[in-house]
Order: sequence, then structure tokens, then C-alpha cells
Amino acid sequence: MITEEQHAQMMEAGVYWTARAMQEQGSRFYRALGEALEAADAGNRRLIYRTWPDALWDFHGRGQVLAAREA
Repeated sequence: MITEEQHAQMMEAGVYWTARAMQEQGSRFYRALGEALEAADAGNRRLIYRTWPDALWDFHGRGQVLAAREA
């Protein structure tokens, strides 16, 4: 389970890179969840992050790697 600090970090970071990592590197389920995350309002985004915290933290890290590569 992730910490509250990790959850806050994901919420503050925005969804673009996390959703992109999910869509590029995830299974069919996580690709669809990445699309849902990208389309979600803040309340539904929190729900997605709270429902799959460990997976989203993993994809958040992957997204940060993608962002660094593009920079």
C-alpha cells in the first residue's frame, strides 16, 4: 500500500504521464484504465488512485521516466 505522501504526489503531478505509461506499457485493462484516468474529473481520479494505489504508483514512476526521456 502506498503512503499518503505518495498519493498526494500523484494527485499533484497530474495524469498525463501516468496515463501515457499505462496506455503504452500496460495490459489491455491498464490501457483502458489509463484512458479513464485521463478523462476523469478530480473526484473520479481520486477514486481510481484509491482503488488501485500500488499499480498507479508503479505507472506514475514509469510516467516520470517517460517524461525525463522526452525532456
